[in-house]
Amino acid sequence: MNAGAMMRRLWPYIWPSSRPDLKWRIYAAIVLLLAAKLVTIAAPYSFKWATDSLVDPARLPFSGLLAAPLALTLLYGVLRITMALFTQVRDAVFADVAMHAVRRLASDVFEHLHLLSLRFHLERKTGGLTRILERGRNSIETIVRTSMLTAIPTLVEFCLILTVLLVQFDWRYVGVVTLMIGVYVVFTFTATNWRIGIRRAMNESDTDANTKAIDSLLNFETVKYFNAEEREKQRYDVSIARYERMSVKTYTSLAFLNAGQAVIFTFGLTAVMIMSLAGVRSGSHTIGDFILVNAMMIQLFQPLSYLGMVYRELRQSTIDIEMMFDIMSQNPEVKDRPGAKQLAVGKGEIRFENVFFHYDPRRPILKGLSFDIPAGKTVAIVGASGAGKSTIARLLFRFYEPARGRILIDGQDIGAVTQTSLRGAIGIVPQDTVLFNDSIAYNIRYGRDGASDSEVREAARLAQIDRFIEGAPGAYDAQVGERGLKLSGGEKQRVAIARTILKGPPILVLDEATSALDSFTEREIQDALDRVARGRTTLVIAHRLATVVNADEIIVLDKGAIIERGSHAELLERGGVYAAMWSRQYEIRQAEEILRRAAQAEGDKVSISIEPGDGEGSDELRTAEKDSAAA
Repeated sequence: MNAGAMMRRLWPYIWPSSRPDLKWRIYAAIVLLLAAKLVTIAAPYSFKWATDSLVDPARLPFSGLLAAPLALTLLYGVLRITMALFTQVRDAVFADVAMHAVRRLASDVFEHLHLLSLRFHLERKTGGLTRILERGRNSIETIVRTSMLTAIPTLVEFCLILTVLLVQFDWRYVGVVTLMIGVYVVFTFTATNWRIGIRRAMNESDTDANTKAIDSLLNFETVKYFNAEEREKQRYDVSIARYERMSVKTYTSLAFLNAGQAVIFTFGLTAVMIMSLAGVRSGSHTIGDFILVNAMMIQLFQPLSYLGMVYRELRQSTIDIEMMFDIMSQNPEVKDRPGAKQLAVGKGEIRFENVFFHYDPRRPILKGLSFDIPAGKTVAIVGASGAGKSTIARLLFRFYEPARGRILIDGQDIGAVTQTSLRGAIGIVPQDTVLFNDSIAYNIRYGRDGASDSEVREAARLAQIDRFIEGAPGAYDAQVGERGLKLSGGEKQRVAIARTILKGPPILVLDEATSALDSFTEREIQDALDRVARGRTTLVIAHRLATVVNADEIIVLDKGAIIERGSHAELLERGGVYAAMWSRQYEIRQAEEILRRAAQAEGDKVSISIEPGDGEGSDELRTAEKDSAAA
């Protein structure tokens, strides 16, 4: 992306068209900028006058050999203080403008990330995305502040200094200084472009290391299960080692750049000092002029050194913002159609009409799927892993669009309604409930923002988790930990059920809601799920057939197509695929029951089955030991 295109995209954030108060701050900052630079140019003049007054009293504008140098020296100090005050006030006045731009861009990118499709997030690493967002946020601040507070003031100062050299001295001084500036700029830009490749590689290695660290920490338990701490350390160290190498190259290249800039500037400074010295000897210039040109050149070095920094920062910020704008340019896979209406749910009847779907055209997932879920009824989808069961739930939520066919709710094509109204009408209890690292109350209230404390408690009671919460340290304010790992699988599922109860949707999706639980916990959770599903149109996606025996209809899916359908009794009578699946699972359940009874006979308080979702820190929230029938 070139600089022009970048500025066009950034301009709406830099220029706050909807904020007149911020526009006035920009105008005030420009006035303060010009005032500071005029004072900056005046300061060396007071130095010159003080020197001339000491060397040649006849040059004094008033009598008094000591009074004039003292007054001019004091004037020099006052001008330097005034310049600093103007500069600092300008920075303070402009701060609101810069941070407003940062907030707006960061907010827009964050909002856009939530608009992007599920496919985008499945293909990206969260650590990398957060790093891009962080760098982009810092870069917009750098560009806004650097352009306004450094680049523009530097250009103004260049022009003023060249004007002073032309008026106070002659064109030869302007020529030497202009040549020096030209060589300085070419060298700086060339060296900086070389360094940018090194800096980009450093940033990539930094992002890679950050992503690996987050990925490893999120999978902390898995690392422990396989004694993989050393493996993870080595994997992380490879990325950090690359970052180290790139960082060293970055600093050594910076040293080369700074040394080259110093050499070029020193040649220019020496040249004009020699010219001024010749003028003093010839009598065309005073000692004060010699001091003036030296002070001007030294003063010029600061904005020149800023020029290199400005270019480096702007180029680096451009790279970082380009990555952010690359995300912004990603179009959501699923978008509301123009004029999309709100979904009006009456009965809550669902219909799949000849639905085809694939993630990859070479591998079809659903092949002409057609079925109805009558209002207030429960339909279960069962089948082997990979049959397309969970894809049905994702299509119903419009995380993806069907390749062909339609999905209707009360006769309305869900592709023609707004996503917000569609998802507002559907509640889900997923297989893997991931909670926010916040309180239990916050996670339950996520079902309906603004719900009162009494409504949260009622939802917890209906989900049969109220006693556990009230007995935990902190009760509803107890923290659940990262991804809810302080809770067991059963407790997390109950929180998910309470969240859905609080939402109160007319349509309910149970996406393998108990498959991660042991058989005994499953029975308790199933009671709560049956209570939630009562009176609602319910789609149950299940692996364990014991959870769907009471469904009004059971659909057996295989390789994206319906191979059997009917009630539990009808399918068993038919003796087909469902009956075979039931028989296998029944034998497993019988074996678990025998083990449970044997454990009870020995007075064993430990559950035979392991809850896959049980958090390592879950004991922190428990107040009493659970028996074998507890989650």
